[in-house]
Amino acid sequence: MITRVTQQTSMLAAQRNLQSSAAQLAKLQDQAMTRKAFSRASEDPSGAADALRIRAQQRANDQHSRNIDNGLGWVTTLDSTLTEVNDLMKRVRDLTVQGANDGSLSPTAKEAIAVELVGLKDQLLGLANTQYLGRSVFAGSSSAGAAFNPDFSFTGTPGSTVDRRIGPDSTVRVDSDGLAVFGEGATSVFALIEGIAADLRGGTNIGSRLADIDQSMTAIRTEHSAVGSRHAVIMRAEEAVMDKTVNFEAQRAGVEDIEISRIILDLKAQEITYQAALGVTARVLQPTLMDFLR
Repeated sequence: MITRVTQQTSMLAAQRNLQSSAAQLAKLQDQAMTRKAFSRASEDPSGAADALRIRAQQRANDQHSRNIDNGLGWVTTLDSTLTEVNDLMKRVRDLTVQGANDGSLSPTAKEAIAVELVGLKDQLLGLANTQYLGRSVFAGSSSAGAAFNPDFSFTGTPGSTVDRRIGPDSTVRVDSDGLAVFGEGATSVFALIEGIAADLRGGTNIGSRLADIDQSMTAIRTEHSAVGSRHAVIMRAEEAVMDKTVNFEAQRAGVEDIEISRIILDLKAQEITYQAALGVTARVLQPTLMDFLR
């Protein structure tokens, strides 16, 4: 069977080929300007799905990074505060040892020690009410402005914690248990120091108070050690998040971005192809008298 190819058939075929070549040229021009492999999901459904998945991972990783920054702020504040608390308690102990030596101290000297102890107690209470971004670092999830009232009562919720998610499956506590560190009311370290000052002024030997001071200092050091451990965990998480940030960006670029040098070469090649197709079509499909008669 002989198939007859008319002039109109040839022109329609040439038009389709030119349109296809022009569409490819336009696509390459768009890629060269945006430097993106695709601008619509329909152009590469598989690539678009991968891009959405990677961007979701990037958003989660960015949130973990923000949580880590916030958590570092909390534990750094705690670390510096507990360091000061420990230094104050060392001074309290030194003064208690000094004040326990009744035979060599005059009433004036004892009063001076008592005054300093009361001052140290006030400083300690101020440290116990340390805040980070308007939140007490020793009151758990409580929104109260201070962890301890002037009467040494605790304003926090016992057992509550402030946690930060620092990874897909990991969280870390960023606050400290004020009750464990300072105690509460009559059994608090504040009341202990007040009692030592009162005993000095009342003439009672304060040597027996050293055991209570040592017990309080042990609790403070234990909590300080725990904070240091959590700080190390957050620092390791920060390194992991930074590595993931680089990896996710590399994955995203591999799916969405294109090499500009390659796309320029493809664009030049397509421009030559399109110009050649135009030239060939113009020569082969020249108008005839019948075209003008129509």
